[in-house]
Amino acid sequence: MRTSIKVVLTAIFAITITATTTLGAVRLKDIARVEGVRENQLLGYGIVVGLDGTGDGITMTKQTVANMIQRLGLTLDINQINVDNIGAVMVTANLPAFAKPGDTIDVVVSSVGDANSLQGGTLIMTALKGADDRVYAVAQGPVSLGGWTTGKGGANKKKGHPTVGRIPDGATVEREVPTEILENDRLFLTLHNPDFTTASNIVRAINFRNGNDIAKAVDPSTIEIIPPADAIDDIVPFIADLENIPVEQDQVARVVINEKTGTIVMGGDVTISPVAIAHGTLTITVKPQTDVYLPGPFTDVNKATTVETNDVTAEEKKVAFNRVSTGDVVDALNKMGVSASDIIAILQALKVSGALQAEVITM
Repeated sequence: MRTSIKVVLTAIFAITITATTTLGAVRLKDIARVEGVRENQLLGYGIVVGLDGTGDGITMTKQTVANMIQRLGLTLDINQINVDNIGAVMVTANLPAFAKPGDTIDVVVSSVGDANSLQGGTLIMTALKGADDRVYAVAQGPVSLGGWTTGKGGANKKKGHPTVGRIPDGATVEREVPTEILENDRLFLTLHNPDFTTASNIVRAINFRNGNDIAKAVDPSTIEIIPPADAIDDIVPFIADLENIPVEQDQVARVVINEKTGTIVMGGDVTISPVAIAHGTLTITVKPQTDVYLPGPFTDVNKATTVETNDVTAEEKKVAFNRVSTGDVVDALNKMGVSASDIIAILQALKVSGALQAEVITM
């Protein structure tokens, strides 16, 4: 019997959640996307004005201001420009698929000079370009920060990160990115997490729903679909139907470790084979055992059943167990006061020994 465990452990506290092994059916749209339907990144350079003496003093900012004023019909010596209330920024945004001219998108504004804060600033009209160097959106508006700063010099205080802000709906789309859904009258789906079993389950579910073999797995990441002839000219309802097909998702058992924060996250089906662990004065033994369940009175069951489980014992402080998974071991170690770094070292050693049946990823 396996128990799927998800554990989040920090050096201060631990939380253990126990669930069943079955991942259950998920919608196809939650684990795959239509190839060609994607976001595009945009980038622009601009200036934020209206700062309260927290701007930067770099030459690039002065030159930018001089160029802007010149386009407005004025001539000004660059050395006469005071940029204490101005900051040079990079503006970034993600342009969604099928965005139309006139739609608005959020932008992120980040200081590129030595400005102390962008608090209270307004971004001046900035062209946002794609990788092809064409303008796809124009951004402008007041910058919203998640923090603040006050004071100057060594007496200043700040909260959050005041040199990066957002402008909700701050850019207007000016150009649409062409999106091709079909390629040679074929539709391709791309899995978010490539997996042979999941790809096979998707093909089986699509073909079962449509009553014929219209889908096949090109590789663990790509599903090729040949839409029916009547769906070629009206592909949206066909894709909408595909997206809502329930699919059994499979995944590799993983243990993700962040040594910097002492965090351990475990996915489903993470188990430990019979093994003995010795770490300092601590000794842990994991061994298989058989539990016998007798039939209850007045039931149709006429014979005893046996279930193979694992047993854990720890020699230092006594902790009781009935069955074990990786989550049980981690929870026991945490209860015994073992540090996060020691638990991480034990899990890594278990992986090397072959007893931990999961992929270990260290961040």
